Amino acid sequence: MQRALSRMHRPCVARTSNYWNVIDFTARFYRPSGALCQKSAVKHTFSDLPEMPKCHFSPEPYQGMSAKQMLQIRQQNCNPMTMKVTSYKKPVFIHQGHMQWLWDVDGRRYLDLFAGVATVSVGHCHPKVTAAAEKQLRRLWHTTNIYVYPTIHEYVEKLVALLPEPLKVVYLTNSGSEANDLAMLMARLHTGNFDILTFRGSYHGGSPQTMGLTSNAAYKYPVASGLGCHNTMCPDVFRGPWGGSHCRDSPIQTYRQCSCPSDHCQATDMYIGQLKEVFATSVPSRIAAFFGEPIQGVGGSVQYPKDYLKEAYKLVRERGGVCIADEVQTGFGRTGSDYWGFQGHGVIPDMVTMAKGIGNGFPMGAVVTTPEIASSFGKGVHFNTFGGNPVACAIGSSVLDTIEEDGIQKISAVVGTYLLEELAKLRDKYEIIGDVRGKGLMIGVEMVKDKASRDPLPPADVAEIFEDVKDMGVLIGKGGVYGQTFRIKPPMCITKEDADFFLAVFNQAVVNYMERR
Repeated sequence: MQRALSRMHRPCVARTSNYWNVIDFTARFYRPSGALCQKSAVKHTFSDLPEMPKCHFSPEPYQGMSAKQMLQIRQQNCNPMTMKVTSYKKPVFIHQGHMQWLWDVDGRRYLDLFAGVATVSVGHCHPKVTAAAEKQLRRLWHTTNIYVYPTIHEYVEKLVALLPEPLKVVYLTNSGSEANDLAMLMARLHTGNFDILTFRGSYHGGSPQTMGLTSNAAYKYPVASGLGCHNTMCPDVFRGPWGGSHCRDSPIQTYRQCSCPSDHCQATDMYIGQLKEVFATSVPSRIAAFFGEPIQGVGGSVQYPKDYLKEAYKLVRERGGVCIADEVQTGFGRTGSDYWGFQGHGVIPDMVTMAKGIGNGFPMGAVVTTPEIASSFGKGVHFNTFGGNPVACAIGSSVLDTIEEDGIQKISAVVGTYLLEELAKLRDKYEIIGDVRGKGLMIGVEMVKDKASRDPLPPADVAEIFEDVKDMGVLIGKGGVYGQTFRIKPPMCITKEDADFFLAVFNQAVVNYMERR
């Protein structure tokens, strides 16, 4: 990591902007030409600053509307939620992307470690995927399933080849919410039951039905939604009541101690006991489904103890339910060790939902299920105008090819493991870094007031570090029930050099925060 640090400190430069006041510019940014650009808004002098890895791509000069005008339109004409979800006190005005890099309208370059919320899988505007999209756009933009066209059949054949038996029937959608909504309906039709279970802290979408699955107050509205949805305790071995030093399928474990033998996690038994209590008190004797992300995404990259999902699936099936793996964030090689997150738990679900990385940013989703469940859904007519359209399928097919040709899953495993191990060293060094967890390039860093209490670091404090990291040229995400976890889910084309740059930046941001305190 030290090699990524620059050898000398540049003095601060003060300036103002026409759409916000910015002072004490100290972080060093490099234009695509390599010219130094002092553009940070951190009111702190860094003692040692990382240099951004080189990029040989040159973005087009931005010639569009001003940042001031965009912000004005965003405030006045875009729906209010657009401003509410805008990251950073001083937003990033993105103009262009290439692989793991983004450029703003002023030519500043950023290392993107959040991938448009874990969505850009193989790289921004990846040349192979872009070429496939352009080729299809010249041939046929749109038709529907009322006709037979080759791209949908080529795509689903490739997709099901990547899934175990009996997951061989595909329904194509336009988003993860839509996929999960469809899976809910299919589960209820197939089982003849109504009630569905999810974990606390989960996120499964924002449609009226999937809001019932989602168990996070920030995404809830005071209206009836998702009737028949219930939640059980999330088996979080860091923040939950039970957890120890070898619970997770991860290179990094919690610092919590336990007396469990190495081949058995007693935390699993305790959390399964909580699930049994939910079955005994909160739902009918027969249920429709259990939804679970293999690793919670929005919830803060939370991992469950080993064998938990195996035991949970068994209990759900005993009660007539089907098991649904939400792979919207964990799928397509992101966990490194496996192509699908559920494979890391040694289970085979009855349905798999997917989106985000499936199209590398193009709107696309899917439900893959068994022939038996699919036949139950044939009682009515299900039609999706845009699901599986020719352009989406051409892009999706190219993404699958690129994952294989570029060794994307191996990159996730190698670079992701390196990042986890180095972040764990920072956890051991700083009192406010409570947990480092994840697999591959599905990583969470949970911030706490102190390690003894594990109380979440307040949102305003997390925001300081978040802003600081951005001002030094790296974009990451936030999550967790209390907004206390940094989410690192980059395009899966990043390099070890990129990882070193981020590690230096993150280390400096934590140091800055602690010095200000």
